[in-house]
Amino acid sequence: MPEVTPDETEEPPTDGVQIDMISSSRMENLASMEKIRLILDGVREGNIVILEEGLSPDEESRLIEVTMTEISPDEFNGIEIETYPQSTANKTGLFGRLIGGESPQKLTVIGPADQIETLHKDENLISAFISHE
Repeated sequence: MPEVTPDETEEPPTDGVQIDMISSSRMENLASMEKIRLILDGVREGNIVILEEGLSPDEESRLIEVTMTEISPDEFNGIEIETYPQSTANKTGLFGRLIGGESPQKLTVIGPADQIETLHKDENLISAFISHE
């Protein structure tokens, strides 16, 4: 039987939600703003972005700042971001974060605010409902 290969010019299906899973090896050589741009470009296209290794607290703050400047009622409603395991920053406080109490070794899910809704989150599970328009 002949091998079937996907046609590179073929458009991706439009009746679902695209999930971009980005490995830590792809992210490790990018500058912070390149990471943020990669994430936001994907989310602005309506994709769900899953990072194998989460962002640092500074990068996550910068992602939120940049997102806020790009929100537009007709085009982009912002992002929803969930991290597993739950951040320890709230438990260790400012002092703990300053001395490196939080590791970026965590899975992060980022998607368009109008398409992703967190149904449940605890230390072992993130359950989300993803809709497509």
